[in-house]
Amino acid sequence: MKHPLIALVLTLGAALPALADTLACPDPAAAVQVATCPSEGELQYTYTGYCGNDARMYAKDENCADYQSYRRLKNVALWESKDGAFQAYISCDLPAGALKNLKPASIAVTKQGKLTRLACSYAEGILFTHRTKAQCKVQDDGNCAADPAACKASCD
Repeated sequence: MKHPLIALVLTLGAALPALADTLACPDPAAAVQVATCPSEGELQYTYTGYCGNDARMYAKDENCADYQSYRRLKNVALWESKDGAFQAYISCDLPAGALKNLKPASIAVTKQGKLTRLACSYAEGILFTHRTKAQCKVQDDGNCAADPAACKASCD
């Protein structure tokens, strides 16, 4: 190699262990809504299309039992954590300011094929998720309702 310094840096870089990245559950109060809520007209239209016209295909879908069940499922908007690392679909029926005082109750790690999914659970059925190819492990037991700051996972 022409440059011995470059060879040395590459050799040392390969020898260093990968640093673990710690991810904490996001603060919902700082989350940002990135998609609009569907209008009532859109919800009624998609209900008719999904549950009405092809009802025989979805006969076992309890969300097609009535319009209100379908509306609870589909009247959501995409939200992101302040840094954009976590996403959640949150009900558009949630009152303004409802995210303000929410604290994480638990964190869990699951594998989905080659991806790792971190899921942070909050009250009101809110779930912020982060997907990564890194290997992650929940710190402690994952239950952090008593200490929300403990809702963390280490990824490498």
